[in-house]
Amino acid sequence: MTLYGVGLGPGNAGLITVRGREVLESADVVYTPGRLSRNVATEYVDESQLGDLDFPMTRDEEKLRRAWKAAAEAVAPVATDGTAAFVTLGDPNVYSTFGHLRRTLDAFHPAVDVEVVPGVSTVTAFATALDVEITAGSELALREADGGAAPVGPDRLVLFKVTDVPTTHEKLREAGYEVTYGRRLFMDGHESVITDDPAALAERDYYTVAYAERPEALEEPVTAAFEGVSDD
Repeated sequence: MTLYGVGLGPGNAGLITVRGREVLESADVVYTPGRLSRNVATEYVDESQLGDLDFPMTRDEEKLRRAWKAAAEAVAPVATDGTAAFVTLGDPNVYSTFGHLRRTLDAFHPAVDVEVVPGVSTVTAFATALDVEITAGSELALREADGGAAPVGPDRLVLFKVTDVPTTHEKLREAGYEVTYGRRLFMDGHESVITDDPAALAERDYYTVAYAERPEALEEPVTAAFEGVSDD
């Protein structure tokens, strides 16, 4: 019948969508690609409903392709005869592993119907956690910054996978950006960290996001004129 790609949101079981919860509760098998997503999924499904898939920690493209073919072969019969769900943190179409499974199914199991259930992604979660307003007309770029990378561009940037915060921070500051970091935002069982001090995040962590802006280039919204004004 159908494979659903379900976005679980940033890692808090309370931030999954109503539709996402309905799909998980009705699926015959729910596949999880990692421990954190599994922890969220088990808030809504029994352990016996979960399916295991093996994904090696490697950059070897041939090994990765073999792993995704094996995953598709495991998922396809369930999705053909009933309903399967593959869950990811965030949104299935934003910096997610789900795209690999979808492409593999399209190539080798085209009869499987695929439907995406969107989730709250880091793109929106960070704005709330860091108290950042992305105003109308703003130019915002999403980039990946693994291993100390610091891609630059428009006046506002959101960087994912900031695994070497001190190196990325130094490069962004040299490019004229002010930077705030968030780590493990809204994740159940983990302390969320929000800071502009790179030394506080020196330890490598995949779940770190950076928000960078060039303050001199930002325009104030029209209602900013109300700040400090009182009706008294």
